[in-house]
Amino acid sequence: MKTNVGSYDGAVRFIAGCVILFFSVNGLGWWALLGFIPILSAACSFCLVYWLFGIDTKTREESFEKRHPHPPSDFNPSM
Repeated sequence: MKTNVGSYDGAVRFIAGCVILFFSVNGLGWWALLGFIPILSAACSFCLVYWLFGIDTKTREESFEKRHPHPPSDFNPSM
């Protein structure tokens, strides 16, 4: 299975899933347990809906990073 969820998209999915689960504990009932779906898709880096529509945020993120490289940091942990 090819991954299609980028790191930023995965982080948003994880946070949204945690918020949904939080509301399930506070009284929204069993329907709010659907918060596990975005958490699992973030953990696997694969989204079935993205696959059906041909969306790939991981490839977009990688191409953006190639066009905009970051300079190396000056951090030296041995000092």
